[in-house]
Amino acid sequence: MQAERQTVNLGENQEEKQSQGKLRNDLSLVEAALYVAGRPLDINELCSVLKTRSKNRARRTLKTLILEYTTRNAALEILELKDERYVLQLKADFTPHVRKFVNKPLLSVGPLKTLSYIAYRQPVSQKRVIEVRGRHAYAHVRALKEMGLIGSERSGRSMVLRTTEYFSDYFGLSLDTTAMKRELKHVFEEHPKEANPQVEKRIGLYPKEP
Repeated sequence: MQAERQTVNLGENQEEKQSQGKLRNDLSLVEAALYVAGRPLDINELCSVLKTRSKNRARRTLKTLILEYTTRNAALEILELKDERYVLQLKADFTPHVRKFVNKPLLSVGPLKTLSYIAYRQPVSQKRVIEVRGRHAYAHVRALKEMGLIGSERSGRSMVLRTTEYFSDYFGLSLDTTAMKRELKHVFEEHPKEANPQVEKRIGLYPKEP
């Protein structure tokens, strides 16, 4: 009888170890996918990484991984965005300390001001942006387009500028324009005109007209 119980316990322990090993493998796969993507991944993409059709399994894995990052207070964080998209990114507090190691140049003050104006006033004509920000803003608009932060479409003789989905993901803002403007207003009110890492990370230079 005792031998049978030992056999049962051994079998249960092996199953538990296998289950834990499977979970650890899932966590590693999701973490690796988010790391190499460098952009938000949706739940379907993460299911494909895990080779499963079960969105619940992917959600459980993500929930566990997010908790692990939160618990160890790491420099990186995993955020859940709208429409079940997830992104691995550096916390804003660390940006000023590692800025010099970034491969892509970060936006300087001028383009950031132009970007914040477009984001807060969108949809806005390029002509209006130039009137407000000056002729140097032509170069800003071109650079912002190249970075994928804004897009343009023709409306009559004018070009209308809007922020992109990548912009929302990068700054952790809503994809819905109305909601985004409310978030930006909150950021502008919370962080007065001085530029600081938190403000810069969240778009944070005032879109005030000169």
